[in-house]
Amino acid sequence: MQNQFTLTADSRLARILTAILAIGAAVALPQVFHAVGVLSGTGAQLGSALLPMHLPVLLAGFLGGPVTGCIAGILSPLVSFGISGMPDAALVPFMMIELGAYGLTAGMLSGTRLNSFCKLLIAQITGRAARAAAVLVSIHLLGNTALAPAAAFTFITAGLFGILLQWALIPLLLDRLEGMQKHDS
Repeated sequence: MQNQFTLTADSRLARILTAILAIGAAVALPQVFHAVGVLSGTGAQLGSALLPMHLPVLLAGFLGGPVTGCIAGILSPLVSFGISGMPDAALVPFMMIELGAYGLTAGMLSGTRLNSFCKLLIAQITGRAARAAAVLVSIHLLGNTALAPAAAFTFITAGLFGILLQWALIPLLLDRLEGMQKHDS
């Protein structure tokens, strides 16, 4: 009998592929959103408003578990910055903390009986709280003068449309995938 911490080779491979695909999507989606923003005249604001990096990280956590989600969340901004120079260097550590918390929390909640929307909401609150805490620590404990304390909270309003997009897409995708699994069983 296997315990929950023993993974088969197929399961490990699936989690590795999930993390790689999530990181790839988290790097590619912002590029698409920024290109559309440039073509539409809104510039980089479209990516900031719709939070395209968050979608694949949250899904990686829900589908691959806490380690997969956390790894995807931490590495996505770092890989994106290395490839494209985005996000801005000053934002990378904060995004790594936020997205890592998203992926970790989503993964921890993936096996619970909560409905998909509740799981998502808890993961979003945890990730946003982690980022706000990191900004406040940076300002008050590390003496970062480039950030104002209000920066800990302004990113929430800037990404409101992205949060709404996540509310619309992620529970739908998770429910569809769960339905497909039940059908295959």
